[in-house]
Amino acid sequence: MANAEDIQRQIEDLQNKLDSLKKNARQKIDQMSSEVKDTNPYSRLMALQRMGIVNEYERIRSKSVAVVGVGGVGSVTADMLTRCGIGKLILFDYDKVELANMNRLFFTPDQAGLSKVDAAAKTLTFINPDVNILTNNYNITTVESFNHFLDAIRTGGIVEDQPVDLVLSCVDNFEARMAINAACNELNINWFESGVSENAVSGHIQFIKPGELACFACAPPLVVAENIDEKTLKREGVCAASLPTTMGIVAGMLVQNTLKYLLNFGTVSNYLGYNALIDFFPKMDLRPNPQCDDSYCRQRQIEYQAKPKEEKEVEKEEVKEIVHEDNEWGIELVSEDDNLPVSSSTQQAPGSGLKLAFERPVDSEQTTASNAVTDDVSLEELMAQMKSI
Repeated sequence: MANAEDIQRQIEDLQNKLDSLKKNARQKIDQMSSEVKDTNPYSRLMALQRMGIVNEYERIRSKSVAVVGVGGVGSVTADMLTRCGIGKLILFDYDKVELANMNRLFFTPDQAGLSKVDAAAKTLTFINPDVNILTNNYNITTVESFNHFLDAIRTGGIVEDQPVDLVLSCVDNFEARMAINAACNELNINWFESGVSENAVSGHIQFIKPGELACFACAPPLVVAENIDEKTLKREGVCAASLPTTMGIVAGMLVQNTLKYLLNFGTVSNYLGYNALIDFFPKMDLRPNPQCDDSYCRQRQIEYQAKPKEEKEVEKEEVKEIVHEDNEWGIELVSEDDNLPVSSSTQQAPGSGLKLAFERPVDSEQTTASNAVTDDVSLEELMAQMKSI
């Protein structure tokens, strides 16, 4: 029978082998991420750089993002960012995984009972061990935890003692949203607010830049404006509906705009909604309220207004036209319908709140037939025309 020293020695050998495997895996990922070629599994992401969409995709590894709420939207958001190769991911949640969460796109039945952040970290590390994942299992709305939350996002950047690059709110209650809003206004950190409706058929994302765009307290929901305790709104025996489709769509919109913001390509949506019943995506800009209840928000507004005009203008990089890599002859497809007449009577009515960007050209045969019918000719003349054909 092996003695205690032999067992301890075997444990140490296994641990050393495990550390060596992890080190080799990280080195391989670093090597694959630095190479841009078709045999590289990460080339599908790096191809964005070759196609002129993103100037330097590898900059994603120098970014730090905090995700508050690892539920239906937050877990999928963290999953997408991990697969995109984000440098650092800081997770906040205090709930445990339940069997009711199995309609999500992330958690599995064997994780029931684990804290959501620990379960998420385990899965995400397996997907991409190169991402630095930090977990925080507490409620950010309590006084003590809020101060810890402030410190975590103030010093959570890739560079030591620097703030995170972005905060993503994926919580399901107003109290937590207000806590995130207060923290980001105080620290002057940009963040995205997101949510899915109680009936699971609509959702939204909102980009918040303190002082420049409306914060969550600038135009609060009635439950916040009236200082109502939202816990009193809980209906006995009724729980919120949940669809993995709606949550996945909202998470996709959130991460897509996160990547555009972090890597500086395309246009970041200030507010983007989603109505699943009619597939409607409303967009709008929300400006800050000078009488906002949040004192830090009013302070950020003053600071923003004091900036020179040239600093306020956001410089947008032009998106280069995508040309096929093997198009050595420079062949282009050009529409031949530019000069054709159009008719409003043939257009299909768009959905509510939408308008057509282009009108369909009129078919020449339909035009001829229409003219023939509308001409003022007698029945005898029409019969003569038919016989002459």
